[in-house]
Amino acid sequence: MTPSRLATALILAAAAFAAQAALKPGDAAPPFSADAALGGQTFRFQLADALAKGPVVLYFYPKAFTSGCTYEANQFAEASERFAKHGATVIGVSNDDIETLKRFSVEACRSKFAVAADAKAQVIRAYDAQIATRPDMADRISYVIARDGRIAYAFRDSNPDGHVANTLKVVEQLAVQAKR
Repeated sequence: MTPSRLATALILAAAAFAAQAALKPGDAAPPFSADAALGGQTFRFQLADALAKGPVVLYFYPKAFTSGCTYEANQFAEASERFAKHGATVIGVSNDDIETLKRFSVEACRSKFAVAADAKAQVIRAYDAQIATRPDMADRISYVIARDGRIAYAFRDSNPDGHVANTLKVVEQLAVQAKR
């Protein structure tokens, strides 16, 4: 095998491993707190506090103000009332700094949900959400965390389409189960 083919094979193998490295339903969600922004204002997001109110949709995205990430944030913003109707909190996480996210929370998220800064990628790594070739950067992955702190759903796809619809469906199912 030529060196370039070997390098390509290693990159593909690493990408395949990373695509399957996400936390699985039933796994305990790693607790975390992070500086976050909502409507341009900063606050300290605590997963435990959000779970006390209902399920949490935790979605990771690579970079604020890029086309796919802005599109995905717009979709979450448009669906925010439907998530809230079922008691769910939506929080996006990237390795962007908090100043960037203050603007992103207004412009892309339309002041509808918070985004958290993970400059050191600690939350990204805890949730196995890093890009294989850039471990300091988040891949596009969405989790639904049930009130009991367990992963109810995980969805990894570089295409931003599907993340909102899939997580909303799970949140709706959790709401139905809670009423039983």
